[in-house]
Amino acid sequence: MASWWRKNLNKTGELGGFVNGFYSLLTHRQLPSTSGTIQIAGLHDPVEIITDQYGVPHIYASNDDDLYFAQGYIHAQERLWQMDLHRRLGSGRLSEIFGAVTLETDRFCRRLGMHRAAAADVASLPEADLRVLEAYASGVNSFIRRNQNKLPVEFRLLNYQPEPWQPAHTLQWGKVQGWSLGGNWETELIRARIIEKVGVERAAKLEPGYDPEHPLILPPGVSYQGINLGLLEQYQQIQTLSGFSVMGGSNNWVVDGSMTESGAPLLCNDPHLGQAAPSIWFECHLVSKDLDVTGSTFPGAPGIIIGHNQHIAWGVTNAVSDVQDLYVEKFNPENPRQYEFAGQWEEAEIIREEIKVKGQDMPMIEEVRVTRHGPIVTHIPAISQPQTSEGQPNELPLALRWTGLESGTLISAIRHLNRASNWQEFQNALRDWDVPAQNFVYADREGNIGYTMAGNIPIRSQGLALIPMPGWTGEYEWTGRVAFEELPQVYNPEQHYLVTANNRVIDDNYPYYITHEWLNGYRAQRIQQMLTEKQKLTVEDMSRIQNDYYCIPATEVVPYMLQLEANTALKRAAHEILQTWDYQLSPNSIGASLYTTFIRKLERLVLDALLGDDEELIHQYLGKSLNALGTLNGYAGRNRPLLLRLLREQPANWFSDSVIPNGPKTWSVALERAFEATLEELQARLGSNILRWQYGAIHKMKYTHPLGAVKALEGFFNRGPFSVGGDSDTVNVGSSIITDPENVVVVPSYRQIIDLDQFSRSRSIHAPGQSGQPGSKHYDDFIALWRTGKTHPMLYRREEIEAQAEGTLHLNPNRS
Repeated sequence: MASWWRKNLNKTGELGGFVNGFYSLLTHRQLPSTSGTIQIAGLHDPVEIITDQYGVPHIYASNDDDLYFAQGYIHAQERLWQMDLHRRLGSGRLSEIFGAVTLETDRFCRRLGMHRAAAADVASLPEADLRVLEAYASGVNSFIRRNQNKLPVEFRLLNYQPEPWQPAHTLQWGKVQGWSLGGNWETELIRARIIEKVGVERAAKLEPGYDPEHPLILPPGVSYQGINLGLLEQYQQIQTLSGFSVMGGSNNWVVDGSMTESGAPLLCNDPHLGQAAPSIWFECHLVSKDLDVTGSTFPGAPGIIIGHNQHIAWGVTNAVSDVQDLYVEKFNPENPRQYEFAGQWEEAEIIREEIKVKGQDMPMIEEVRVTRHGPIVTHIPAISQPQTSEGQPNELPLALRWTGLESGTLISAIRHLNRASNWQEFQNALRDWDVPAQNFVYADREGNIGYTMAGNIPIRSQGLALIPMPGWTGEYEWTGRVAFEELPQVYNPEQHYLVTANNRVIDDNYPYYITHEWLNGYRAQRIQQMLTEKQKLTVEDMSRIQNDYYCIPATEVVPYMLQLEANTALKRAAHEILQTWDYQLSPNSIGASLYTTFIRKLERLVLDALLGDDEELIHQYLGKSLNALGTLNGYAGRNRPLLLRLLREQPANWFSDSVIPNGPKTWSVALERAFEATLEELQARLGSNILRWQYGAIHKMKYTHPLGAVKALEGFFNRGPFSVGGDSDTVNVGSSIITDPENVVVVPSYRQIIDLDQFSRSRSIHAPGQSGQPGSKHYDDFIALWRTGKTHPMLYRREEIEAQAEGTLHLNPNRS
């Protein structure tokens, strides 16, 4: 992906004229101010911002308006270009600064319409929420006005000025996050392609967690041939911009005081997202008259997303809920503005989107059609263009219904969540949490713990939504949403702890469909195991769990590897290593290299037998995203339990019925071929000395900046690559994509451990650093801590903050 972006961005020549003056420009730029006094219009009263030695700002204001104003100012001071890039990403305006290289992505985002939905949400916001967004935007814009001549270097390299920030930009970025964490639409497409390839009976065999005796049911009247050609091919560029990876996962857990040394709860969280420079997270501490909340934020949004206040703490993981459905629409051959629904023609809304492209005089026009189910997201000809002889577009029109395009109350949830002082107030805050659906764990100073799933979960008239459905019949509609009171939740459980890791959280008795696509339960299983193997837990124990590389699936797979004949010196050496391996996927482990390469080779042989030589489809089934805003899809990692079940059962007809002429015909031959291919690949990549086959040599992560794809700028903006451990099944995650197994794309993007006994013992970390300014020491100073599993203290008490202050900035009202 990075190579694709580098090739195309360099090919456009958009940056060529700037590179020669780059280093001289850097010597004249000024870094943000963290000390001194600034007279600033828009404030009511003075604000004090103490930045500690870790680059974390602690903002003290006498009222909420000034508090959110100052948060906006600080976000802009440290991350303005990142914020501007993200709003361009969500609104389909990348081509204005990058040129035609991002045009297809802009077209898709214009069709999707997150910018339109955000604008509609602003118009219906409660006054209190709008006031928060306006105060925040005012702070961002104050920084922009005051720093026209010393903006972040990216603006100068790309030769443009940032526009004023608006409340809709914050809401839009929330929708981009929700889109990234809810990838059911693309698993529907992949599943449809598998059905087209092998039929419903064989396709059902590939569904992790789905009973293979239950066939997938095709709706009448739908053919899946050619359903998604454009979507599958045109989006291969944007994970370097967004920092997200679809369905990346997360861990959170909480234990009550009966399990801790202090007698008070401990709460932990590590969201799994793509690593990028700058980090997607920004730590911040907000203090006003009746608010004292600290934790991690998203630049571009006010408030604290994950953290604690003086009463409670919380953490989140992706609930992996099915909140996106695709509908195949039938448009009128005589009038392409009309589509069929329940036997009648209805008028589609037609929206004309103008996309400005750098270097081109005329904008590109994208005509968007919106049905009752949502926007048509596939590319079909404009209404003004001729149709095919059959009267239908060349590609089936797919409408997307998604909760993120229909609601927008997240800012209210965050506002109340930051102020909640007990379980009931916490619950009331989450009533307004809509997109993305999340698993929240909770703890308070009184010793209580709890769990709540929060989000807008649709109720469907036809149950499961596994493949695109006909939109014209009216039989597959959403009929409502699951009431908040009926979403999964628990308070002070008997086992004294709660764990979520994107695994299934309800049993078959739960009355509503949430998803068919929970991630596997290995991480949750390992966390529970470690929580219960010691009687009294500490913050240090929680850090040990967060950094754990133990791989449960490896304990099942390695015995099959050891049963294979070791008839060469290299095979015997591999066996000796595996016999003493501790199943830790640590960067220095040789066993980890053998296991991860073997499982990848075996998965491919197993899938080849069913899917043939369809390289792209196999890659998609193994997790490669179609998504313009991510790298992994909802299949990623979910196939591991299926493979282990097949290994245990070894169904005779799996390989005997293989569609590959030269493929293995038995499981024993498949295992032998996978082992031999493993040794061949590792020897080719790392040499003949097996002692040099450390996992970190083939498993690396880089912090990449979008402009770091340009060769002349790479060293300035990017950091790494660094050797890392883990995979999608370890608590300390390190997931890569099947097409580039050496490139790790999902890791714990932020770690926090909150001690409800003494907040001063709480810890946190993200990487590469707090600042988005490459010249700042805080641009990359967290990398060493993060890589070695260390954290920094979450400073909370004022005396501790002052003792470790790096600078104090005073913002005073300018009343002139």
